[in-house]
Amino acid sequence: MGTSRLIYRMHALRRMFERDIRAGDVERVVRSGEVIEDYRDDHPYPSRLLLGFVESRPLHVVAAENRVNDETIIVMVYEPDRSYWDDAFRQRKRP
Repeated sequence: MGTSRLIYRMHALRRMFERDIRAGDVERVVRSGEVIEDYRDDHPYPSRLLLGFVESRPLHVVAAENRVNDETIIVMVYEPDRSYWDDAFRQRKRP
């Protein structure tokens, strides 16, 4: 996601505050993280689930891309839970 401006949804900001995740951490994941899921049919903008590491801490960022306004909208940010994700945090575990 190579857009120039990041826009944070209020929900994402609340969770970042609760989870001690900094904006710089999110920016790093958006700029250089790995796309692990692609939600092309999301509305109003297609979005992606990105995986990145800040030091050894894994982070997932759900980001939507508004190409018209050249912005990436940060929808959700969290540290993935090992009980729901594989050891590499790239695939969901099957129920």
